[in-house]
Amino acid sequence: MRKFLVFLGSARESTPPRPARLGLRVARQCQSHLEAMGHSVELIDPLSIELPAIFKPHFAYPKSAAPESLELLANQIEQADGYVMVSPEYNHSMSPALAHLLNHFGSSLFSYKPSAIATYSAGQWGGARASVGMRTFLSELGCLPVSAMIHIPKAQEVLTETGEFSNEVDAGAWRGYFGRTLAQLEWWAVAAHAHTTTCGIPNAAPVLNRDPSQRNTP
Repeated sequence: MRKFLVFLGSARESTPPRPARLGLRVARQCQSHLEAMGHSVELIDPLSIELPAIFKPHFAYPKSAAPESLELLANQIEQADGYVMVSPEYNHSMSPALAHLLNHFGSSLFSYKPSAIATYSAGQWGGARASVGMRTFLSELGCLPVSAMIHIPKAQEVLTETGEFSNEVDAGAWRGYFGRTLAQLEWWAVAAHAHTTTCGIPNAAPVLNRDPSQRNTP
């Protein structure tokens, strides 16, 4: 059993005239699918996290002086074996709420673990264009995204408020579609955990957790 975090990339409480919080439906389906695979999963909802009013990332605070909400999430990120990033599309880009949340944490917490991208929309494109930038963003964080992705057009017709597949769609086909991406995530998470446990982090590529100068050329 591995530990996964599902990040919900929306801080909206409603989206009139469409059904409220479509992203929560997607996140719940990802969570339940991974739990059915035998894993421990926590849903990270921006609305349940109290971020400081002025942006200051977790790694910019003196040790043990970060706000409790940031410290708790930092520990969750560090202990997880992989991540699912759920995002709508804003101007062909990922959710600003998701980017803002993730920018509070350094790559040292995410590195050498996999991630999966799941996008959605109320229209026909399923947020697919947002995933292009998400690949770069997540790679820079160190949690490289698996090749398969989840894109859900007209998510309000595919998923119910509880995250189950609607009676109006082919649930079996959709489970297979989700399953392909999440199976890749599982495979890489198990492999990365095993190799890190056995071999640790390579000396030639240490985790950058001191200051930005560690990235500088000689």
